[in-house]
Amino acid sequence: MAESKKYEIEVMVETQYLPEQSDPEADRYFFAYRIHIVNVGTQAAQLISRHWIITDAEGKVEEVRGLGVVGNQPFLRPGESFEYTSSCPLTTPVGTMRGSYQMVAEDGTRFEAPISEFVLAMPRTLH
Repeated sequence: MAESKKYEIEVMVETQYLPEQSDPEADRYFFAYRIHIVNVGTQAAQLISRHWIITDAEGKVEEVRGLGVVGNQPFLRPGESFEYTSSCPLTTPVGTMRGSYQMVAEDGTRFEAPISEFVLAMPRTLH
């Protein structure tokens, strides 16, 4: 079995603008994002921590690191999944997020699960 398939986590993201929590006149834009994590590898693993890189439309970058996700450190056997929703404030109507989850496999191997860049955008701001 290839090592790359032994430790493999798939991450899917859906985003949503939250107008009820946003105030464009005050440069405050809130976005929700729903993350679906699936262990597609052959080794059980636990999500230990997260690292986010958040960039607004003006190029301002903020890095966020922390233990687990929404107070959880889910343990995923092969084929199992975990889903959660969180939010992100921006000072511009458009921005991006990308990052990684730091994982520990049942055999003690540490590895990263990359999170591809995704866009946070207020409706009707991108063509």
